[in-house]
Amino acid sequence: MNIRIRSLFLKIFFWFWATVIVTGIALVATWIILQPKNVTSQSQTNLADVAWVSGSSTVDTFERQGPFAASTYMGRLSQKTHVKSCLFDASGEVIAGSDCATFESAPAMVGENPVFTVRHGFVRVAVRVSGKSGREYIYAVEATEHRGPPPGIGFSGIVLRWSVPFLVSGFICYLLTRYLTAPVLRLREASQHLAAGDLSTRAAAGMERRRDELGSLVRDFNAMAGRIEELVSRQRQLIYDISHELRSPLARLNVALDLARQRKGSDPAFDHMEQDLERLNEMIERLLTVAKLDPSATPVPMAQVDLTELVSQIVRSAEFELQERGGSIRLSSQGQYFVQGNAQLLHSAVENVVRNAVRYTGAGNSVDVRLEPAGAPAMVRILVRDYGIGVPESELAKIFQPFYRVADDRNRETGGTGLGLAIADRVIRIHSGTISARNAAPSGLVVEIRLPLDFNSPKS
Repeated sequence: MNIRIRSLFLKIFFWFWATVIVTGIALVATWIILQPKNVTSQSQTNLADVAWVSGSSTVDTFERQGPFAASTYMGRLSQKTHVKSCLFDASGEVIAGSDCATFESAPAMVGENPVFTVRHGFVRVAVRVSGKSGREYIYAVEATEHRGPPPGIGFSGIVLRWSVPFLVSGFICYLLTRYLTAPVLRLREASQHLAAGDLSTRAAAGMERRRDELGSLVRDFNAMAGRIEELVSRQRQLIYDISHELRSPLARLNVALDLARQRKGSDPAFDHMEQDLERLNEMIERLLTVAKLDPSATPVPMAQVDLTELVSQIVRSAEFELQERGGSIRLSSQGQYFVQGNAQLLHSAVENVVRNAVRYTGAGNSVDVRLEPAGAPAMVRILVRDYGIGVPESELAKIFQPFYRVADDRNRETGGTGLGLAIADRVIRIHSGTISARNAAPSGLVVEIRLPLDFNSPKS
């Protein structure tokens, strides 16, 4: 068996037996401490009557037939009535009976009246009995079996006696459970922060010092988190470096293109080259934007943003492009909405969605933009619908991934970079919102953006 497995096994093993031992001690102590010190008068009367009657018969048997016959008689009596008894002479010497050591104190205490005592919840009584010979004896009786609780112990007493060990065992099990699960819960919380983009998250250093499987798990988790942070940082730095390095040759190519036009004059090939250079420059800009919007990057500054005005500006800007293609863009807003966010990033996100709809809508068709309260409280949503060919259902969730392009005529005709919706997705998530897409009937795509409202302004 592996040493690490043994370590956790031994801890559980020792905790188990500690629970058993402590619970047993608590149970015994509770029964001893809470045993009744007195009994009801009815119980006393009943047991005293038993003692008088059986004591008289035992004394009579002893005087007629001797101690052996008396002991035999008392044995039969105990089997029938479940009463243990002993016969003493007036000075306290044992005459007949078995296991009389438990009654040693009874002869010294008995007087003219019966003496009652309680032992482990069972009642004992000692009485003086006179034989036919005139000689006095002491007869002691104890009930050895009964129906229901022992005399003097009620229902509440039984509940109290059993509740104490249950509470003790429950408390120990709680400590064990907390000892075993607390590191798991803290590790789960750390993993959630890591998944949310906080790559600097680590499990508590104190958990690493545990010398069992959980300590090993924490150490492995922290090592994994450190490695992920290092890889993501390198990837982000690589994107920065490549993007910056590409700008210099692009700038030189643009200069070379201008010089070629001056020397060779106008040529359609130069126009195609210029379009490709513009697309490369746009892709570099968007790559830098994606890197900056990584969840683990530095938090962006936030302020109150008039979302209604921001969407209106984007719609007015996109309207010119659609008019050239014989289409239009319609905006419907049910009020003025304010959100807490970064105006520049939100403008980029919404513009990417609107431009994407403009790019893919059919010639002569319209793009619909709606700004309205969302179903959830304190949320606003932006709905952007185009009338293009839509997206296959199986690929709807993938269109927000960087560089993902639907493998059909939708992208081949328009030539998108595959970064616009990815940027929009990251911007909206940074603003605690959601973005999703669904196909519309009979054709087209609907992109829905949800953002939390900011109620700090009296206008909102």
